[in-house]
Amino acid sequence: MGKELRRAAGSLLVVGLSGQQLTGLERAWLGLIRPGGVILFRRNIADAQQTRELLEEATGFGAAYAVRCVDVEGGTVNRLRDALAPLPSAQAVGAAARKMHKPAWARQHGELIAQSVKAFGFNTTLAPVVDLALPESAEVLGTRPPGADAAEVVVYAREFLAGLEAHGVTGCGKHFPGLGGASGDTHFVTPAIGRTWKQIWDEDAVPYRELHGSMPMIMTNHAAYPETAGKNHPASASPFWITSVLRKRIGYRGIILSDDLEMGGILKFLPVEEAAVAAVRAGSDLLEICHSAELILRSYEALLREAEQSASFRKLLLGRVREAQRKRKKQYASGVARALTPKQLDKLRDRIQRFRDTIADNTTEGAMEAPRVTAPAEAS
Repeated sequence: MGKELRRAAGSLLVVGLSGQQLTGLERAWLGLIRPGGVILFRRNIADAQQTRELLEEATGFGAAYAVRCVDVEGGTVNRLRDALAPLPSAQAVGAAARKMHKPAWARQHGELIAQSVKAFGFNTTLAPVVDLALPESAEVLGTRPPGADAAEVVVYAREFLAGLEAHGVTGCGKHFPGLGGASGDTHFVTPAIGRTWKQIWDEDAVPYRELHGSMPMIMTNHAAYPETAGKNHPASASPFWITSVLRKRIGYRGIILSDDLEMGGILKFLPVEEAAVAAVRAGSDLLEICHSAELILRSYEALLREAEQSASFRKLLLGRVREAQRKRKKQYASGVARALTPKQLDKLRDRIQRFRDTIADNTTEGAMEAPRVTAPAEAS
């Protein structure tokens, strides 16, 4: 049971790394916890060959059918912008597609992102953002949401997800149940979003309600919704939002991933040890911890300790792991795409450039924004 529990606890974690090569310490703790996946950031990525080698080595220590994920949304959140090419934002693509009546541009956006992440050895992009572009969150989310109206978001996201699927890349709808009403950044605080249940169900949750069958993965956020039955609990640690609403009422059957458990939005509410346990109890399949080896190990030990002390949690954890493994196998059975040649990478850059030019010519929205250093989601 001890070995089974250790492997189970580790397989629920998606972990970050410090640099462009593994350190000896990272090899040691990766071999200990055997994580279910790896997430890379700009600090980890120099070029396609180096990134593929890093992913191959890191996931070689972990569970089978590992998640290899990266944030490539386009616009300000694009971890490949320096190593490959900048891409237009979801908001710019959505606006241009609506203006010119070309919803296929959103699909093309998804296809270019899929081709980009595959070239670097990833199997998952943490996109699309399906939050609403409401005034309250404009300073926080910038041009990440594709539109202010739920119907606009659905049109963009449906096509974008189809573009990812066409190239065998897993997409992730985020940030459930919606950050459109958040005036604070969950990297620093736990925003109290004052939207009512009716507003959330009729507006923020519509992309999930309509597209959940096309979203292989959904990420939960660290905001609280005090005007709902979720009260002041962050959604990422809330059985109400994850199990009652997302799993049962909406009927979602895919992978549920917590946003980074290092973020202030959760750590100001719970220590990381309690947050990890709470996220599993609430219904999460995978827990994301993006930077600190200490917090990764503390979360791993907390899951183990809780499973050893509580028979009910042990049963829950082992059941969740079996489900998560089944979902990962279904999603990632095809393995890693082959590397592109330098000539093929250059052709991909050219296609991205032509698409950027097309979008820029057909919208006044920001297609070419530089990441803001004050916005951690963009600068990392």
